[in-house]
Amino acid sequence: MSGLKLTATTFFGLEHVLAKELQQLGAQNVQTGNRAVYFEGDLGFMYKANYNLHTALRILRQLKSFHKIYKATQLYNAIVSIDWSEWFSPQQTFRIDVTGQSKFFKHTKFAALKAKDAIVDQFRSSHHQRPDIDLKQPDIRIVLHFKDQHLDVLLDSSGEPLHKRGYRTQTNTAPLNEVLAAGIVALSGWDARKSLLDPMCGSGTILIEAAMWQMRIPAAINRQKFAFQNWPDYDETLFNLIKNKSIDKIRELPTGIKLIGYDKAFSAIEKARQNIKNANLDAFISVKQADFFKTESVDSGLFLLFNPPYDERLSVDIKTFYKNIGDTLKQSYTGSEAWLLTGNLQTLKYVGLRPSKKIKLFNGKLESRLVQYLLYAGSRRGRLD
Repeated sequence: MSGLKLTATTFFGLEHVLAKELQQLGAQNVQTGNRAVYFEGDLGFMYKANYNLHTALRILRQLKSFHKIYKATQLYNAIVSIDWSEWFSPQQTFRIDVTGQSKFFKHTKFAALKAKDAIVDQFRSSHHQRPDIDLKQPDIRIVLHFKDQHLDVLLDSSGEPLHKRGYRTQTNTAPLNEVLAAGIVALSGWDARKSLLDPMCGSGTILIEAAMWQMRIPAAINRQKFAFQNWPDYDETLFNLIKNKSIDKIRELPTGIKLIGYDKAFSAIEKARQNIKNANLDAFISVKQADFFKTESVDSGLFLLFNPPYDERLSVDIKTFYKNIGDTLKQSYTGSEAWLLTGNLQTLKYVGLRPSKKIKLFNGKLESRLVQYLLYAGSRRGRLD
């Protein structure tokens, strides 16, 4: 299985998680990069990757690579050398995005404009009409990726980013990206041997992604559209076959394992319930209004995974809030394992517990930490003395 050179993009810190996902899915020649994983596969595997991957943001298909591109005329000639009529028609819309870095093309809009001119001129010459630009919902999304004088020209096979699963119709302020949520589930090592609690669940994203991860539910099972469906070589029969085979691999959670969510705000619980219902997971996830600081463990050896509010989302004193998190964990959740994601690195010093692990991640451009606390029963080893 080979033929296509493909790139899956992701968040910083999730590259190895994504590479493992790809290998388990059957990708060839998997190599990690910065916020990206490179691999090879056939057309069907490209469909499979889009439909199944939990920690990918986009799947890009390489069309052509060019070297020594450092002038506008060279960029124009490179783009016009590709026969764009093989990929879309003048009746379809397109957009061009520029990524990477080049000291010769510091202004990405200029590079995108030159590439657009090349494509439009080619269509005018061959078809006597031109395709229109659509920046919001284009039929075709072209990516120019620069690495100094090297240029990769790629097609985005995903369209809308893959974190847009289709289940999340209700959100709170600054919701956690679905791909990042899936990534922290994977990094935490939750293996469904213990019940999972998100004590500050917001709109339920972590719980939904955890259920989908462990039940092997394809990440895009609730999604309606991909960009590759606009391409001339789209094979609907093949895509439907891949979807059906992927759905056949879904499994049940182990008996007795629960996914539980708390949130202090009733409005958040209502949103979480709606999203859980949209994801068809209401039989596996239960949420209720509760103040975490007034709760106790419902099970010995719970697994806690949560993204507490911080900074702009927090209307109370950070020091007190994070001290209360630490106090609640050590007083009411002994014998459990807790993982916490924060985008404010200063908050961790207020928790008052010594982390067993710290993993550096980026939530967009915000440097974050995923930290593990092992809450030993009858011991002070978890304390930060």
